[in-house]
Amino acid sequence: MPWVRLHGVKDYLDMVKILDKYPKIQQTFNLVPSLVEQIEDYTNRTVKDKFLELSYKPATELSGQEKSFILDNFFKSNTEKITATHPRYYELYLKNQKKAKFEIQDYLDLQAWFNLAWIDPYFRAEMPELTDIVNKGRFFSEEEKQVVLAKQLEILEDIIPTYKRFMNKGQIEVTISPYYHPILPLLYNIKIGKEAHPKTVLPKAQFNYPDDTKAQIKDAIQFYQSRFESLPQGMWPSEESVSEHILPLIIESGISWIVTDEAILFKSLKKKKRDTALIYQPHLLKREEGSLNIIFRDRNLSDLIGFVYDKWQAKAAVENFMQHLKNISETFKKEDILVTIAMDGENAWEYYTNDGHDFLEMLYQRLSEADFVKTTTVCEYLKTHPAELEIKRLAAGSWIYAEFSKWIGSPYKNKAWEWLAMAREELGSSKLQAPSSKLELAWKQIYIAEGSDWFWWYGENHEDFDQLFRMHLSNFYTLIGKEIPDYLKTPLNI
Repeated sequence: MPWVRLHGVKDYLDMVKILDKYPKIQQTFNLVPSLVEQIEDYTNRTVKDKFLELSYKPATELSGQEKSFILDNFFKSNTEKITATHPRYYELYLKNQKKAKFEIQDYLDLQAWFNLAWIDPYFRAEMPELTDIVNKGRFFSEEEKQVVLAKQLEILEDIIPTYKRFMNKGQIEVTISPYYHPILPLLYNIKIGKEAHPKTVLPKAQFNYPDDTKAQIKDAIQFYQSRFESLPQGMWPSEESVSEHILPLIIESGISWIVTDEAILFKSLKKKKRDTALIYQPHLLKREEGSLNIIFRDRNLSDLIGFVYDKWQAKAAVENFMQHLKNISETFKKEDILVTIAMDGENAWEYYTNDGHDFLEMLYQRLSEADFVKTTTVCEYLKTHPAELEIKRLAAGSWIYAEFSKWIGSPYKNKAWEWLAMAREELGSSKLQAPSSKLELAWKQIYIAEGSDWFWWYGENHEDFDQLFRMHLSNFYTLIGKEIPDYLKTPLNI
């Protein structure tokens, strides 16, 4: 799949580089270790996704099957906000819609434009070689296409060094998620799904692995330390999924704060009415193992950026957002409060004009000039504003309806959990005999299969995710020297 590479060149670097122009803006970024690992696979030149392989291939050498794949997949970008803003790319899109015949030059231009359009406008303007290619627009040569692909790797190579640079000058804080992005409470014990929502239908097989939960946290911290030469202070539990059960493991890991959705706060306090005075301050989770700070995002403000403002003019969106902040400031007068905006840092921008730059630049300028609001990292805020209110028991749930139905409960999702449970059980068998090198890889396959996205997409006709999930489990059985179960050889059906 190409998404790490494409989001890498579209979002991960410019989102932090833009802050060079706005030194007063402080921000917290969350990086998932498995994402960074995949970025490094690209920069180490140890992997190519299928889309990249077919991009490198000369257009004159493409087979009929490869041409069909390109026509089916190389228009996978936002049609209105990305494809249609580039005349030649849009011309090819319309030609494909009409099922008109593509010539060799059409395929070559499409190979180039698919990869070029995904590169953030910031880099298309800042890199002269890319600017020249954009201005040329069509009739690209193979050499020009190779320049586009080479620049993608250059951008990917600069991601982690740039985050380190901004960390070192104190403008950003970088947090982590558990290594392969699992839903920690479900990993700890699948029955916690029912605690979050009593009507949840559980898988037939029990899944109860606190040690895996601990490993996903521990491995993430070790990975972070190896890349950033420091220990992370904050953690974004995957999909803001939390429960009381996982707190001791997070506390023991040395993490000092976590973030989740405001709905978890009110569920924990058994409050039915939204209370912003409670949202706008950190809370303390004091347990036998130690203490952990927890902050709760303002869902309304976060969702305005994530799902609403892309349909607005940038100026109107920024004006509306700043007015919300002004209203909050006036409501709380001279109180020093923490308003947390926490959202997906990549998916929103392809729905915005100019990949969100118009909105972000205007927003950062207004925030820099405002006298009633100041941006800060969570770590910095907690140094001077320690949490005062305690939460005795943290409710189980995620950012989606304060439950886990996106990952458990449907027949497809539950069947995937059952397959994973059967594979995981093999690792506890006393009869298991496999070389330590292969056993280490087998564990990795299990940890990957514990990731959240497999279960998110099951039941929604995403064949690629089904194929990859079954591939990882099949790899696992091969590594431990066992026959691959027949059920893993065909798509998951109920």
